[in-house]
Amino acid sequence: MESMCTDVVRWAENGEHRRARWRSGSGAPAPRRVAVADDRTSADAALRLARKGTALLWRGDFHNGRRLLQALGRRLPRAKADGFEQHRRQQARRARVLGMLLVPFDAGHVIPLRRAPDVRTACAEVYGPSNEPYLLPLRELLGLVGAHEWRRKGIEITRIGRIHPHYGVFAPTRGEYVDLIAETPLPTTGIAFDIGTGTGVLAAILARRGVRRVVATDHDPRALTCARDNIARLGLSARIEVLRADLFPPGRADLVVCNPPWIPARPTSRLEHAVYDPESRMLRGFLSGLADHLAPGGEGWLILSDLAEHLGLRSRTELLGMIASAGLRVVGRVDARPTHRRAHDATDPLHSARAAEVTSLWRLAVR
Repeated sequence: MESMCTDVVRWAENGEHRRARWRSGSGAPAPRRVAVADDRTSADAALRLARKGTALLWRGDFHNGRRLLQALGRRLPRAKADGFEQHRRQQARRARVLGMLLVPFDAGHVIPLRRAPDVRTACAEVYGPSNEPYLLPLRELLGLVGAHEWRRKGIEITRIGRIHPHYGVFAPTRGEYVDLIAETPLPTTGIAFDIGTGTGVLAAILARRGVRRVVATDHDPRALTCARDNIARLGLSARIEVLRADLFPPGRADLVVCNPPWIPARPTSRLEHAVYDPESRMLRGFLSGLADHLAPGGEGWLILSDLAEHLGLRSRTELLGMIASAGLRVVGRVDARPTHRRAHDATDPLHSARAAEVTSLWRLAVR
């Protein structure tokens, strides 16, 4: 459970000085200036304040607050970006402005607004018990509620059943990388390591394919809880051990699998760490440590999209150089084209790169 309430927000309201704890799953700083907004506040006025760094504490009808957030989104430009870095800057500016509309909470995760939904369970899953008031960006609350629904309903994975992603843990919605692990012939059914397990989906697939013992690692407490929950739901706890580790567990394995973040760029929030890997740190760490954790004759399976190559962030030559400098060789590669909707969305600023993307399972062995 998250602990994101070290900051305090202070503001004036009805002639009184108020204060409340600040929460932000994205890691956004507490606002320094706060104005009270309600059903009479126009979207244009709200946008002017938000762009100047003044947060708006919503006191009106909850659903009108959602409509105001949508109106703000429509007023913010969605110009096509000239390159990845400009696209990221535009995303960050947009997120900052939309994050300025705040929702109040009373103790117990109760929203004291008209027609407010009951979000107590969704908030408790992320933050644990709450015995004091706090403020949270409405945009983040909506994301948190959406994540709760993903967790409650789960995602159907054809070969194993339903996987229930937790808030802040990368959801296996892109089927191509799951299919690569499920369909590539296994070099062994002995011991396997799943590095950076996340939801535990790849560990579960390996166990269902007949691997006798899987050790799944992650360093994020949210991911560890999520993986253990999913593995227990699937009845695989006797064959899969989940350990907290930066990368590798102790010992060697016949098969070591890793699906690191695919984009070598700096995350702008806590929730982006599953997608962005600054300077390819996890990728480099996996490759540099793989030889020391492979049993004789074992294979490492690296799942990696080439989207970074199409964005000009990492070249194929650089990737092959990392593999070679780690004392590894490529013994095979299996490719898959993405099927997610953004690969076919011509309005996406990064459409040309996404349309050319290929996800690969690189089969690696010690030289």
